[in-house]
Amino acid sequence: MDSSDSRHKVEVCFSPYLFSLYKEEFEIIVVIDVLRATSAICTAFHNGIKELIPVSTIEEAREYQKKGYLVGAERQGRVVDGFDFGNSPYHYMKEELKDQTLVLSTTNGTRSINIAKEAGQVVIGSLSNLDVLKHWLERQNKNILCLCSGWQNKFNLEDTICAGAILDHLLATGNYRSEEDASIAAKYLFLSAKDNILGYLKASSHRRRLKNLNLNEDIKYCLTPNTAPVIPILQGDRLVEINSLVESE
Repeated sequence: MDSSDSRHKVEVCFSPYLFSLYKEEFEIIVVIDVLRATSAICTAFHNGIKELIPVSTIEEAREYQKKGYLVGAERQGRVVDGFDFGNSPYHYMKEELKDQTLVLSTTNGTRSINIAKEAGQVVIGSLSNLDVLKHWLERQNKNILCLCSGWQNKFNLEDTICAGAILDHLLATGNYRSEEDASIAAKYLFLSAKDNILGYLKASSHRRRLKNLNLNEDIKYCLTPNTAPVIPILQGDRLVEINSLVESE
């Protein structure tokens, strides 16, 4: 890559396990967990919640619960006993959650958010908010990393395809560049899958895992682009919707 190239960088990190190799170079980190945490978070904001506190452990979640917060927790695809909800997008379509502060802990996604927040500005990415997010990122003119939450620190297809969609759009503007083979792979996975993401991911490990839990409707929703056109962004320890943040300034 030409060292005089002034374009901003956009790259894809396949897993939080690899994040330490990237974290010094990027000002914006897009955390992606398509099945299901970031899709659920976008859905929650699209349906009017005020803010969401992502926590990494069940112990943290229980502490918030003791303080009277509405708390969701999911492990291995299931709602943890004793909590109000899990990470299904359908849990967040309830009128009574409007204007509420929620707390959420999930197997992969909330952990990735908390890993990323020490390195730069965290925004939430999913297929659910794909178009509005990629156009917002295009205008930021900053180095951007798409961090795939994966599954228990391992690579997964759905997060990588979503990251590839964001990367492909930003590269097409001509204002961004990419150097890493991981990013090239993500782009071409997206290009292979884009005409039928649901069908492309039919054999993916996490889709099969959720299908075995009878969560087919969650899968279809999470793999359908642009159902929740919002941009949740981390401010301190809380996610807020970016339009609400602008209005308050």
